[in-house]
Amino acid sequence: MSKSTSGPFEKTKGWLDWYEGPSKPRFAPPPGAVDAHCHVFGPGEKFPYAPERKYTPCDASKAQLFALRDHLGFSRNVIVQATCHGADNEAMVDACLSSQGKARGVATVRRSVSDEELKRLDAAGVRGVRFNFVKRLVDFTPKDELLEIAGRVAELGWHVVIYFEAVDLPELWDFFTALPTTVVVDHMGRPDVSKAIDGPEFELFLKFMREHQNVWSKVSCPERLSVSGPRALNGEQGAYRDVVPFARRVVEEFPDRVLWGTDWPHPNLKDHMPDDGLLVDFIPHIAPTAALQRKLLVDNPMRLYWPEEIGG
Repeated sequence: MSKSTSGPFEKTKGWLDWYEGPSKPRFAPPPGAVDAHCHVFGPGEKFPYAPERKYTPCDASKAQLFALRDHLGFSRNVIVQATCHGADNEAMVDACLSSQGKARGVATVRRSVSDEELKRLDAAGVRGVRFNFVKRLVDFTPKDELLEIAGRVAELGWHVVIYFEAVDLPELWDFFTALPTTVVVDHMGRPDVSKAIDGPEFELFLKFMREHQNVWSKVSCPERLSVSGPRALNGEQGAYRDVVPFARRVVEEFPDRVLWGTDWPHPNLKDHMPDDGLLVDFIPHIAPTAALQRKLLVDNPMRLYWPEEIGG
């Protein structure tokens, strides 16, 4: 059954709803594992979608997110503000406040945000802001405005999450390297996995991480990057196998600066909606040892989002 959007909202035509009834993963995440990239949408009748949004999703509530967390064997979530909510962070904040300390947030804010609002977000569990450079999703924000925001959130100990596509890294390099915070790249900067892993495009991304110790990467969203798709063939790697070498390279070279997340409820996918259980089973292919899995799923996200619990 197609999921609805509540309130005075109509889903974008052709919208793919998230997958109900995901499989139970064969891979058991280590105790304390964090899904470090996911979203909530609405519900629209309570948390209206932004007038300037580029898409209208189906509702995807905090209760549904937390049920998925438990089903997949995770302990915590990092909830990233979705572009369909603009700079109104209330749905994300409400989910964090309802999580009993098991969720942290990444917000979207504008230059006009007050110090009081930043403190309120911090108290609710927000630990970062997201800057989106994917042109089909957001309108352009001047870089001086973003640098000003980054300077203000740095004082709170927050980090900056950046979302961009691989072809745009050269023109964004100087801006990214000027950011005064830890910088977390969404989805490895969206590499074109049909290109060579040792080609100039992905090598530039690896150079970005090598030369800047403050840069982290999420090795998430194979379903967005894969050309081969979700169907496992007779190989060891199974689903999304063409993404494995890219993600594994990042995990093995930068084991202390990687994060992983489901990206539930998977906004703006065009050809298929992933089974979240299958996404969890992708993890041991990109982090093949227990030590790497623990860093990816527990140690790194705890250090970034719950440092007070580990004495950092």
